[in-house]
Amino acid sequence: MTDIELEIDDDIREKYKDSQMTKAGRLAMELSLERKRLKQELSQLQTEVEDLTPTTPVGTVDWYVKWAATIHAISGVFLLSANYTMYGQMSYIVSSICWVFVGMQWGDRAIMIGSSVSGTAVAMNLVYNLNGGL
Repeated sequence: MTDIELEIDDDIREKYKDSQMTKAGRLAMELSLERKRLKQELSQLQTEVEDLTPTTPVGTVDWYVKWAATIHAISGVFLLSANYTMYGQMSYIVSSICWVFVGMQWGDRAIMIGSSVSGTAVAMNLVYNLNGGL
């Protein structure tokens, strides 16, 4: 047997053992099957990549507002933790307003409700503190 014949799968060799097909023809059949398998594997990998890519658009107004909201929310939490209560609350309220806008753009009611409720609670606390805690 030649080196090429040794590389042919036993399944392929058995399948075409009584065939009048040339060695090159059998090799072509095996390569065709391998090509089909690789195409299926590539298709599965492309599907996985598409599943991992972000679904939100990049570079649009809502994208910038989303990141501004995130920065304000994080800043608000850190400012509150550092006892800069008024600045932290104002930063968090700005964040909430931004997230409500993003929720409206995306048509996501959960984002709008969660942001508006938490923003309202922080705003009520801010107003209470500005009035001297009455």
